[in-house]
Amino acid sequence: MASQTAIITGAGRGIGLKIAEALVGAGYAVLGLDRNNDVVQAAKDVGAIGIAADLADPAAAAGAIASAIDQLGGVHLLVNNAGIFRSTPLLEISADEWDTVMAVNARTMLTTTQAVVPAMKAGGGGVIVNMASMGGKEGEPGQAHYAASKAAVIALTRVSAMELGPANIKVNCLCPGYVLTDMGAETRDPDLIAQWEARSPLGRLASTNDVAGHVTFLASEAGAYVTGQAININGGMIMY
Repeated sequence: MASQTAIITGAGRGIGLKIAEALVGAGYAVLGLDRNNDVVQAAKDVGAIGIAADLADPAAAAGAIASAIDQLGGVHLLVNNAGIFRSTPLLEISADEWDTVMAVNARTMLTTTQAVVPAMKAGGGGVIVNMASMGGKEGEPGQAHYAASKAAVIALTRVSAMELGPANIKVNCLCPGYVLTDMGAETRDPDLIAQWEARSPLGRLASTNDVAGHVTFLASEAGAYVTGQAININGGMIMY
């Protein structure tokens, strides 16, 4: 197995695509998964491979991961970045909407983790980075299902780190704050952005580069003794 191989979910745009670009730059062979067919060209543009797959379907997700591992010849790093955002008042969230958010934001990470672990064990270990959110620690009104799904990611990460550590598999999650990507763009305006910037002691919002840099660190030897952590990338908006 090549030592520098990575699979990234939700890699068609935004944070996922920037992570793919950063890892390619760090010498990784990268394969990106996304439900949008545009992932094929987007991945190619940054020097990666792209596969379109609906990761909310457990069978499709497992099949896509198996195909990715086969194409890469193994896997050292899995970045579970696929996710969706919904903003709905608590009393208006339907069971279907709740289930959709939980399935995409949390259950996909269970499915993909289960799919990569045998290959990681065969290669002597690996790294899994799950994308949580500041919302998993402090949710906002209208985000009950989103916040709950990201809190689930944090809990899944901790237990995964406990169970997989003996196989030399490190599992961490990232908790970004407000990152200006396409996801959630319809819910924001300049005044809202200014309000969020004011919450950070650094006076700005996160960039996709801020998030990608943490992934490359966790996958490197410098991050080899970090596991089970929910790492804030929110400019000090929350500090625990």
